[in-house]
Amino acid sequence: MMSKRVLLSIGGGVLLMVVAAGIWGDRVLLHLMQQRVVASVSGAVFDDFSNGLDVVLCGAGSPIPDPRRSGPCVAVIADGKVRVFDAGSGAARNLLARGIGPGRITDVFLTHYHSDHIDGLGELFMQRWAGGPHDTPVPVHGPQGLTAVVDGFNAAYALDNGYRVAHHGAAILPPSGAGGLARPFAAPAAGERRVVLEDEGLVVTAVSVAHPPIAPAVAYRIDYRGRSVVISGDTVKSDALIALAEGADLLLHEALAPQLVDVMTAGTIAAGVPHMTQITHDIHNYHTTPVEAAEVAAAAGVGHLLYYHVVPALPLKRLETLFVEGADAVYTGGITVGRDGTWVSLPAGSDDIRLGRR
Repeated sequence: MMSKRVLLSIGGGVLLMVVAAGIWGDRVLLHLMQQRVVASVSGAVFDDFSNGLDVVLCGAGSPIPDPRRSGPCVAVIADGKVRVFDAGSGAARNLLARGIGPGRITDVFLTHYHSDHIDGLGELFMQRWAGGPHDTPVPVHGPQGLTAVVDGFNAAYALDNGYRVAHHGAAILPPSGAGGLARPFAAPAAGERRVVLEDEGLVVTAVSVAHPPIAPAVAYRIDYRGRSVVISGDTVKSDALIALAEGADLLLHEALAPQLVDVMTAGTIAAGVPHMTQITHDIHNYHTTPVEAAEVAAAAGVGHLLYYHVVPALPLKRLETLFVEGADAVYTGGITVGRDGTWVSLPAGSDDIRLGRR
């Protein structure tokens, strides 16, 4: 079988002829397929990560379908451990597609219980269990209301869990490792910070934010080896979030561009669909605009601003430019409009902020 190095040394034209002739094409294809599986299940991707914090967007979007952005999901990697913040639709598949096996997830954190932030939990639980082996459920952290959410997914997947144990055996899939284990905490009072996890130098802190009428809703800060990441969850512009993000290296902030949502509203009016007109009108009042998020980043003095939970869909690059219009006038640091797979690396002992894609 050809090695990967030999494959890479073959000229593109020659390789194309070989494939076209059907002589080596299937063998080459199957070899590459095997190599991808090796990379995915071996954890080789972790060799690319820093000794500080790495952040991968496993979902940069919202409930509005976007070919570049799945439901909100942020993976924070430190010392080979994966913590997932929110689990929108596509979360587990996006992790797998980037070589980050869900079996490495040590904790899940939820910001609030809007469906687009939790609807990928069932698949995430299953993939984490199957990608183990694990003999205990994954801990899930979140404010009050969490237990009902986690218990609901556990109940919905109970039959499926039983099928998989019967098929593969308890030695491969220990029944005790299925699903999630709720670890609720009381939503912090106004102005209060609450540490919700400490693990070998990594600290996760929560504050309450405003996403009315949804309550509770929280934002998180992750600190590790002198590097820091803040994840806003869904919120209007928040003084509590500014305080939490003070001096952070990276701020992931949700954002809704009102001028682009107004185009959607005009479309619903033209189409004569009044209930959709009301919905697109209503969503303005419980999100942050891109300019407001930039103001938060500036006030907190963060090193880089990464937009996620992007509203509306931005299938074209030019729309991303319109989305951030005016943001650079209030924040002079780096600005990135997130997509699925956006990767930010924060090496320990450094001020470097390295951006890429996985």
